Amino acid sequence: MKTIFVVDDSATMLMSLEGVLTRAGMGVAKATSGEDAVAQLKAGLAVDLVITDFNMPGMNGIDLIKEIRKMPAYRFKPVLMLTTESQVEKQKEAKAAGATGWMVKPVDPDKLIAVIKQVVPGA
Repeated sequence: MKTIFVVDDSATMLMSLEGVLTRAGMGVAKATSGEDAVAQLKAGLAVDLVITDFNMPGMNGIDLIKEIRKMPAYRFKPVLMLTTESQVEKQKEAKAAGATGWMVKPVDPDKLIAVIKQVVPGA
């Protein structure tokens, strides 16, 4: 079973994504902030994909991606940005930080699962 790490400051979004991913047969780990996500990964949490929001208090999604990419175990793991933002400049910033892909909320559950299957072999 593949484990997806969802990082979002919205409890509603976390719950919604957890439902979609669980129904698709995936394991889910959650964090409510970039700082919490980094702490969990440094503590040994092993995941196959990170999905992060862009706008979060404290450490935003771009900074989170930069921190994830510093960790040897996560240098090449896929990271998706799932956000309400759609500006091309922000998408370029995320890509430069190491994001694998960008999806805009609200996301269609079937499209999300299709993208996950593209970036996570065996998902």
